[in-house]
Amino acid sequence: MEELGLAPVWRSRDGEMDQGRDEALAGASAEVIDSSVPLPISIGTTGAAGADSDRPARIVRMDWPALKQSVEACDACGLHKSRKKTVFGVGDETADWLLIGEAPGLDEDARGEPFVGQAGLLLDNMIAAIGLARGKNVYLSNILKCSPPGNRNPDPGEVAQCRPYLSRQLALIRPKLILAMGRFATQALLATDANIVSLRGRVHTYQGVPLIVTYHPTYLLRTPADKFKAWEDLCLASKTMHGLLAGVQSPTG
Repeated sequence: MEELGLAPVWRSRDGEMDQGRDEALAGASAEVIDSSVPLPISIGTTGAAGADSDRPARIVRMDWPALKQSVEACDACGLHKSRKKTVFGVGDETADWLLIGEAPGLDEDARGEPFVGQAGLLLDNMIAAIGLARGKNVYLSNILKCSPPGNRNPDPGEVAQCRPYLSRQLALIRPKLILAMGRFATQALLATDANIVSLRGRVHTYQGVPLIVTYHPTYLLRTPADKFKAWEDLCLASKTMHGLLAGVQSPTG
C-alpha cells in the first residue's frame, strides 16, 4: 500500500481502521462475468494501405519479429501520418500478466514505449504493491499502437485496424490474466458502453482469459481519491491469479 501512496493506513468514514491487504483479498468478489465478445475486424482498410482483405490472416500467422515489423510499418489507418513512433508493447513475452491501456500518449509517442512518464511511474508502484515489476512476468500494451492526435479517444475504425495486432500479441503471450486499465480499454475489450464503476469488482473474460477492470494510472493522477479503489482491483487480480496458479477453477456466470 505504501507503493500506491496509501500508507500508513486508511480509515473508513465511521473511523474504523482499514485492515489492509489481507482483508481486501479475502473480501474480493470471485464472480465471473463472461463478456469476451470480440470486436468486429474491418477487413478492408480506409487508410493509406487501401483495401487489404488478407491482412488479418497474415497477422494471425506472424511470430514476434514479424509482428513488430508489421506494426512499425503499419499504415492501415490515418494515425500513421501523425505518429512519431509506433508503440508495440514491452515486457515479458511469456508473462502471466497482460496489462492493456487505451492508446499511447505524448510521452509514449516520443519514446515508443507504453506507460511512461508520471503515469508509468505510478503504474510501476501499483504493480510493485502486489509483488510484480515491469518486464518480469508482466507485459504492457495498448488497444492502439499509435497515438491519436490531441490525445483524443480512438475512433472505431482505428480500433478495428489495431485489433488483429493485439489479438496476435495475446495469442503469443498466452497470459493467465488481463488487467484492463481505464474506461476506453475496458469498453473496447468487453464490447460494452458500461462504466468502470459497474464493471469493477468482478472477473470478466476476454477470448477465454480472465479479465479484471481497474482505473488507468493517468486517471488516478487526476483523481488520487480513487487510488484505494484501484488497490481493491489489484487485490482482486492478485487473488484471482493465485487461484489460477493453484489450479482453482472460477465459477462462470
